[in-house]
Amino acid sequence: MNKAFYLETFGCQMNVVDSERIVDLLEGIGYAQVDAAEKADLVLLNTCSVRDKAERKVYGHLGRFKPIKDQRPELIIGVGGCVAQQEGEKMLEKIPYLDLVFGTHNVHRLPELVQQVEAKRQRGSATEFLDRETRLNLFPQRSVRDNITRFVTVMQGCDNFCSYCIVPQVRGREVSRPSAEIVTEIESLVAQGVREVTLLGQNVNSYGSKDESEISFAQLLRRINAIEGLERLRFATSHPKDMTDELIDCFGELEKLCKHIHLPVQSGSDRILKLMNRGYSSADYLRKVARLQQVCPEIRLTTDIIVGFPGEAEADFQATLELVKQVRYADAFTFLYSPRSGTAAAELSDDQSSMQKQQRFERLLALQNRIGEETWQADLHKVLPVLVEGESKQGEGQMFGRTTWNRIINFTAGTDLIGTIVPVKIIKVFRNSNLGERV
Repeated sequence: MNKAFYLETFGCQMNVVDSERIVDLLEGIGYAQVDAAEKADLVLLNTCSVRDKAERKVYGHLGRFKPIKDQRPELIIGVGGCVAQQEGEKMLEKIPYLDLVFGTHNVHRLPELVQQVEAKRQRGSATEFLDRETRLNLFPQRSVRDNITRFVTVMQGCDNFCSYCIVPQVRGREVSRPSAEIVTEIESLVAQGVREVTLLGQNVNSYGSKDESEISFAQLLRRINAIEGLERLRFATSHPKDMTDELIDCFGELEKLCKHIHLPVQSGSDRILKLMNRGYSSADYLRKVARLQQVCPEIRLTTDIIVGFPGEAEADFQATLELVKQVRYADAFTFLYSPRSGTAAAELSDDQSSMQKQQRFERLLALQNRIGEETWQADLHKVLPVLVEGESKQGEGQMFGRTTWNRIINFTAGTDLIGTIVPVKIIKVFRNSNLGERV
């Protein structure tokens, strides 16, 4: 009889990919996934350390499982991901009922660690960083599981060291997969029914830049665009400083490349951008946005913005508001700055009050909500092509899919349409999705 595991995933798309890999690895040693910790023999958290107090939240979350372990001491509890990478063996010292800790470079060792705990009831950790060649040999071919859309990792790590960001410390330095391997994986996915792929990396724009024998990211997009049977192509995340004209041109030339880009600006103030070590000015950013809109007038942008960075003055914040008004993002992920131990920004002095930061955050949110609502309301009564991904959670007989702008559309249809692109008329617009009817 199979043993059962319960998995919770926090954070970015890279963690989602890691969790898909965890599922495959555990199924390979006889575990089946369940939807509740109470039903499991193994409980895992795949964690993220980007936000404030991430470690504290993980420790608090783990506390939910202690009563289960008190009743069933044989239950195995483990933590992976960025918090595990950052905290390492300290987690085992702080939490006596925790059995294993595995970092971002050691997902492949999870079966070994689990079996070690099973056999010897011996706690274990694996958080060392691996060298470039070893990492390149560990990109797995994952099962499809009837997916219509799929994430494909093209590179890992980051060399930018933005002053507020912990990613280089928990994901390691930049390494790009061989382009031939990426193309082969996507061809295999398409042959198994995948119709849309999203290329993932901490900074996909710098793909191949550390290897003279490798092609550029724009060239990689062109090769993938040529794969027969693939309907749509996306990528994330893009660093503005590495957004080349060659890459921008792809949005006007590649028919499968979706007309949406997530381009984090973080601030509209040149002074704050310099303190953030972002490597571009607001004028540089706006020039690239203008060129994107020139080569692809239908393109819609989303972004990330940090409010309350150390030393941010009202003039800096106003510059951010002006940039948002000029670009008119379809959506924005807005964050209150939170210091991360081990980053350069954590050492900066800050004289802003919490109330001041919160008020600015709410002003930005109100502006962006208005712009976003105007953007999506403009689609009302339009007929848009939607890639049907599966059954909707909105009700029986409802399907869901996405537009080229990555907007979720729910509409009445049959399951026979899954994996096809159909015309859907937008009849109602909500905050995070639309309701449509098939034309």
